[in-house]
Amino acid sequence: MAKKAASFAALGGLVFSTDTGRHCPECRQPVDACVCKKSVIPEGDGIARVRRESKGRGGKTVTTITGVPLPEDALKELTTTLKRRCGTGGALKDGVIEIQGDHVETLLAELAKQGFKTKKSGG
Repeated sequence: MAKKAASFAALGGLVFSTDTGRHCPECRQPVDACVCKKSVIPEGDGIARVRRESKGRGGKTVTTITGVPLPEDALKELTTTLKRRCGTGGALKDGVIEIQGDHVETLLAELAKQGFKTKKSGG
């Protein structure tokens, strides 16, 4: 068995650091108050792809929307609008809008009405 170190100096160097852990490295603000990430529009071809998924969700069907060319704040508002339009729940996870249930056609029509280029993806 190894002996237990008696002091911090015996540990041999840096053990823990919060240098960039809770602050944005660009603007040095706390992560929840960061202004540089919220206004960034994700890269892509500008086409919103709508698809129905059920893998890894316990058999539940979810409609996902990827590639929407909007910053984070506008994506949250769009998610709320689409959830209301479908009358169901959903979430925004890592830039992907998830709407509970099979609402591919409804979402394609709603996104096109709001001026987005849309494409049905998957099967």
